[in-house]
Amino acid sequence: MSIRLWTACALAAAVATVCVGQTARKKGSSKVEQKAWGKMPDGTAIEMYTLSNANGMQAEIITYGGIVVSLTAPDKAGKYEDVVYGMADVSGYTGDPKPPFFGALIGRYGNRIGHAQFSLEGKTYNLPKNDGDNTLHGGNLGFDKRVWKAKPMKGALELTYVSKDGEEGFPGTLTATVVYTLTDRNELKIDYTAKTDKPTVANLTNHSYFNLAGAGTILDHQVMINADRFTPVDKGLIPTGELKLVKGTPFDFTTATAIGARIDQKDEQLQFGRGYDHNWVLNRSGAGSIKAAEVYEPKSGRVMEVWTTEPGLQFYTGNFLDGTIKGKGGKVYPHRGAFCMETQHYPDSPNQSSFPSTELKPGQTYRTTTIYRFSAR
Repeated sequence: MSIRLWTACALAAAVATVCVGQTARKKGSSKVEQKAWGKMPDGTAIEMYTLSNANGMQAEIITYGGIVVSLTAPDKAGKYEDVVYGMADVSGYTGDPKPPFFGALIGRYGNRIGHAQFSLEGKTYNLPKNDGDNTLHGGNLGFDKRVWKAKPMKGALELTYVSKDGEEGFPGTLTATVVYTLTDRNELKIDYTAKTDKPTVANLTNHSYFNLAGAGTILDHQVMINADRFTPVDKGLIPTGELKLVKGTPFDFTTATAIGARIDQKDEQLQFGRGYDHNWVLNRSGAGSIKAAEVYEPKSGRVMEVWTTEPGLQFYTGNFLDGTIKGKGGKVYPHRGAFCMETQHYPDSPNQSSFPSTELKPGQTYRTTTIYRFSAR
């Protein structure tokens, strides 16, 4: 079965609602600015592109890993503040210890592939084991550690990367294109497309770490996830294949609930993930964009909605952050100081025949869209 290529035909209708409760800055104009942002250890130049919308919202994106270094959003008083984790310079991303995928584009396969292998059309492919016995986020040198080719557009940035046949063990030369657009509705819209010359698997996402208060932990953030089921995992965080009902478990976010309300309960799944680090099966009845989640931070009043054409959402609560990483402005990033909402197909789908397929064949186009929409109340 080929990958579910959710179309964006319903996207315009899905994003037509204007954010309410938002106090905008003085109106300006949408623009994209470019500047040099250091070099890789081998001398490759890295550029930063700053996207600005008419409200004064900004996103800073670099060509290394397609990383969203900073993203501002308004609070209930109209104050714009950076709401994502990031590093101060290129060396912060390339040196040791490396940050855990802050803001990066993830590929060729986001999330985990069990036992670092999968079979496709009768052939077994072996991948790097960079997460215990498993492959995580594309291997040792995934898309997050590659330099992308940039093309500025009106209010947007197009990034392209060509992943060669056999790179990190994956078959086929995959040409991936990602377009970041900062809209005047205070949305960061991410459009992904990819094509291959051989049968392969593809599962692209963005790994931004969000804190809508700008600092502190995220335990008071209130989360709603539009999902009645999630995919339980084993000790290695590989799905068991079950689609388990969230009702009656700490994984029920069908109504807004504080992240910290149940995160330390004595639940086997929470113990495996050291908190939330699981895929939710989004409630959808067809193709097109749906509202996958909403997060509200009470003190600032900031709201983030997640809209996507994908079937799944990985919700991660910064369980492996330990206060040793210093980011922008020397700010220390604490344990559970940020959350991630990675839109995706399910983890380990190449080895789970009952999951939506991630197979991509020549002549097909992988296509998916995700929107992070910001407002305040």
